[in-house]
Amino acid sequence: MSDDRRTRAADRTQAIMRTTLELAQEVGYAKLSIEGVAARSGVGKHTIYRRWPSKGALFLDAVLSSGEPALDYPDTGDIVADLRQQIHAAVDLLGQPPLGPLYRALVGEAQHDPMVAAALNERFIRPQADRTVARLRSAQQQGQLSPDFDLDVAMAILSGPLYFRFLITQEPLTHEYVERVLMALLVGMTPRSRGAQQASM
Repeated sequence: MSDDRRTRAADRTQAIMRTTLELAQEVGYAKLSIEGVAARSGVGKHTIYRRWPSKGALFLDAVLSSGEPALDYPDTGDIVADLRQQIHAAVDLLGQPPLGPLYRALVGEAQHDPMVAAALNERFIRPQADRTVARLRSAQQQGQLSPDFDLDVAMAILSGPLYFRFLITQEPLTHEYVERVLMALLVGMTPRSRGAQQASM
């Protein structure tokens, strides 16, 4: 494929994903269709199906492409500040329109489409979890966290309340709520003196 054709193909892909997000915001995920995206973006529906086998696959690409750059993980040497900065970025991105409702719809689609669920886990949820665990491990090695704290469990405890509020109760994801979650988690993760450890046994 020539460079010009690659450029045109990339531009067409971006246009299709932008159109998908626009339509999803206008009509909602339930009413989103490949036919509607094709008509709005000016391409044939077969062009879309060659790249994306389903509406869910297209929607996943569109949503993730709009949110990935904002969630890089910092490492300043201060684990609390770094967790706070990353989670604030995540809730600012996902906790409000336009991306919040779209991501909520994507998670809902993943409950019905195993391919979407696997791709969402592989491309977004697992990489984010791995980056967080890696940052926690670094802090643990530096003595900022208890050496015997299970970091995978820490990740689950950290993300669980946020997803519960985001998906189940649909209450606002605020910085104040993030702070409460962080403080509850860090009480259990911070190193304790030997005397305190023996007293708790």
